Amino acid sequence: MTKHAGVPPEALSHDERLDRLGEVAVRVGLGLRPGQELVMTAAIDALPLVRRITEHAYKAGASLVTTLFHDDEAALMRFRNAPDPSFDQASGWLYEGMANAFKNGAARLAISGDNPALLANEDPDKVARANRARSKAYMPALSLIAGFDINWTIVSYASPAWAKAMFPDDPEDIAVAKLWHAIFAASRVDTPDPVAAWDAHNAELNARTTRLNARRYAALRFRGPGTDLTVGLADEHEWAGGASTAKNGIICNANIPTEEVFTTPHKDRVDGYVASTKPLSYQGTLIQDIVVRFEGGRIVEARARTGENVLNKVLETDEGARRLGEVALVPHSSPISKSGLLFYNTLYDENAASHIALGQSYSKCFINGASLTPEELAARGANSSLIHIDWMIGSGEVDVDGITAAGAAEPVMRGGEWV
Repeated sequence: MTKHAGVPPEALSHDERLDRLGEVAVRVGLGLRPGQELVMTAAIDALPLVRRITEHAYKAGASLVTTLFHDDEAALMRFRNAPDPSFDQASGWLYEGMANAFKNGAARLAISGDNPALLANEDPDKVARANRARSKAYMPALSLIAGFDINWTIVSYASPAWAKAMFPDDPEDIAVAKLWHAIFAASRVDTPDPVAAWDAHNAELNARTTRLNARRYAALRFRGPGTDLTVGLADEHEWAGGASTAKNGIICNANIPTEEVFTTPHKDRVDGYVASTKPLSYQGTLIQDIVVRFEGGRIVEARARTGENVLNKVLETDEGARRLGEVALVPHSSPISKSGLLFYNTLYDENAASHIALGQSYSKCFINGASLTPEELAARGANSSLIHIDWMIGSGEVDVDGITAAGAAEPVMRGGEWV
């Protein structure tokens, strides 16, 4: 039972809610095992939540908690003062160390909440080069995360910069308070017993994945304003959502919050056109009104009302960047959607609407995926890329059909809601 369980949420102080979020991160997000190490990354602003998570991790039996901090101001100093060759470099030694920790059994926790507009005024070419270098260096660790070799999770902290991006007309303290309210609500902290609430929510998501896995659809078809997209699903794909069992046997929730069920598209079987239904906030740029056309799984046309140059740089990252690594279904009535907020944070915004992701696919979204080699995954249609970027294509006006192997269409969602 969660600490303070049974206490009316409105009677809890901010510090008590923050403590609850730390407990949810450790117990629900990570499922941390006694004796396990934890590697955590966070911005300096998130120190109060880092301390709450660290305390709950040790109470859960963690052998060691190591936190790697980063700082927005220091990041800006690099873009404004570093020599040009700097942007083709990354701290490979650091990511190799993280990969070694994961290979030796450590869990991974990331705290998001960075300033979404941090790099908005920096040279897009330098941003793209720095991201590419980091992605390459991070791959040894990322492959273990994406492959669910380890238990991992992401939670959020309401930094002042993020809050002001969301609520620019409010004083900073009011903006931060509003963002915390939204985070606590989406993370189910504002319930009588958050851990029990997550158990019930995971059961509901599991029922959805069970139904979809039983149907074995060959494809999904999305239709709505500006959208008629057929997403072929990978051979022997498997739907996932909510709590999952990592290869190390630990049950974890990779995202706090989460409202999606998701699987792997076939990288060569996506055709049609699709329009985004929410802006994509990417590295300080707001990319709005994305419209792309797929042929044979590959984006052959792409445009956007704002941020089109950044979108095109993303698509040029590598061959896999123009193909899909994930398709996810989220009801229009999800709590995050009903909040009416644009979070400028993919962890939240992707849980407001059905979405697709450019780039890397997840091995966990295949039958017996944990035992498949990269070559076997590719043969089943899995995409490979240095990126994995989600953007939203669902709304209350979008219908989704499941297409059977025989070509018959069955309703899955109507008006953005489960049938």
